[in-house]
Amino acid sequence: MLYLTSRAVVAPLIKAIWRPTIEGRENVPATGGVILASNHLSFIDSVVIPLAAPRQVHFLAKDSYFTGTGVKGTASRVFFTSMGMVPVNRDDSRAAIKSLEVGLKILQDGHAFGIYPEGTRSRDGRLYRGHTGVAYLALTAQVPIVPVAVIGTPDVQPVGSNRVRRAPFTVRFGTPQTPHTTYADLPAGKARRLATDDVMDAIAALSGQERAGEYNEHPVET
Repeated sequence: MLYLTSRAVVAPLIKAIWRPTIEGRENVPATGGVILASNHLSFIDSVVIPLAAPRQVHFLAKDSYFTGTGVKGTASRVFFTSMGMVPVNRDDSRAAIKSLEVGLKILQDGHAFGIYPEGTRSRDGRLYRGHTGVAYLALTAQVPIVPVAVIGTPDVQPVGSNRVRRAPFTVRFGTPQTPHTTYADLPAGKARRLATDDVMDAIAALSGQERAGEYNEHPVET
């Protein structure tokens, strides 16, 4: 109910103010488990992708967004819950493993799961090498991967800013990939690497980004 209410209110508002370009929505399967694998340029990516998609998409979010107190904490919890966000403790030593476990459960329950194969936001606008967790999920759950490209979202909400600006942006959904059939006969490790590279190639084609050729590093907390 929260999701439907949020979509009914927020989606038309975003379309009226920002007038986003949304392409390829028909590429997202209407039912069943599916992974939406996107490049990552801004915090707001996790908001605009679910609002652009034709069905609810679950992304992982820091658990601190759900545990605040007072009016601000309540508003944060309601908003992120309504958007289908799932809380995870990123300070846990097993955070990466637990994130995959949560994602796998979402997929096995027949839902759409959003993931950023780069691992963290690109600070320089380049597309970094993908981590193989996205392929692990697709191969284990035997679900398709829809590559997604967001373009222009740093102009809407720059990295490090809590404010949004009025600027054009684009969300493109690409053709679904089925690594569980394409690489069914290969060893697991090789299948995961090839499937991940396929996804990143598709995202690059959709986004037009320069390829970094290396993994993105999480920023050092100061």
